[in-house]
Amino acid sequence: MQTILHNCCGLDVHKDSIVACLLKTINTLDTQSKDELVQKEIKEFKTFPNDLKQLKKWIESEDCQYVAMESSGVYWHPVYEELESAFDGNMQLLVVNAYHMRNVPGKKTDIKDAEWIAKLHRAGLLRGSFIPPKSVRELRELTRYRKSIVQDITKQKNRIEKTLQIAGFKLSTFLTDIFGLSGRNLINVLIKKGYLSPSDIDTETKRISEDKKAEIKRVLNSKLSSHQRNVLKMQIKHLDEQLNHVTTIEKSIEKLLDPFEDAINRLDTVPGISTTSATAILAEIGNDMNKFPTSEHICSWVGLSPSNNMSAGKKKVLA
Repeated sequence: MQTILHNCCGLDVHKDSIVACLLKTINTLDTQSKDELVQKEIKEFKTFPNDLKQLKKWIESEDCQYVAMESSGVYWHPVYEELESAFDGNMQLLVVNAYHMRNVPGKKTDIKDAEWIAKLHRAGLLRGSFIPPKSVRELRELTRYRKSIVQDITKQKNRIEKTLQIAGFKLSTFLTDIFGLSGRNLINVLIKKGYLSPSDIDTETKRISEDKKAEIKRVLNSKLSSHQRNVLKMQIKHLDEQLNHVTTIEKSIEKLLDPFEDAINRLDTVPGISTTSATAILAEIGNDMNKFPTSEHICSWVGLSPSNNMSAGKKKVLA
């Protein structure tokens, strides 16, 4: 393979250890044959903060500004965070999809993996994954966390609905949202005394017609046992904690949005995209579109491009 980078390093990153292979061109032995004398150095580091600092110090001492690593789960994140600032932020750091640098068949070791990554990087055959700036990564972490908590809230609401259905309280048959004002009022009454009286329907429901109230009174005549009341109370308490937690996350997100206000306002003008959606989009792709050579590249990166599967002149349609 032709040499493109004369001083580069490959990292094989694991949960508790990192194997680094540094390849450095010493000199050219024969200008006609282009044979080179290459110095190879293998080192192993732990993944604790002090060890990552040692890795960074070693790479800087070797004047190696080109480093590539495999995107191994979440284990590459602290390594990237540490090396990102090397050489005053001028480090050329690649995080590469493992599929793009599969090794040749044979015995597999961490040292061989690190050396293979270094060889591919040395030949300029690796293409780094899109890694946004730290400010965008921090925003992405919060928006993804918010999404997971919102999904948890939906699951918790389904559990509460299940508890009510088992007990015979089919509130969702009459109320559009049982977690709206009227629904929560009725649930609180059930937690307190285990049943709903006609007067409870009159006083606790809001913006409901008299005909609808009469229908609710005719069918909501079940009663919760003390065990069911206790379960419902715990479920509602946990739901409220989750809702408060989402509010806390959103406040943290708002603190990071000042540098991206213009981009979010632009996205917000697109029909169907709210401020929340605009924030999530920005957190995923960043606000620097120069990272993507063309519009086709970004469409492909976000998974909006149709696949192309062709063999023997025939296109295959994936189910």
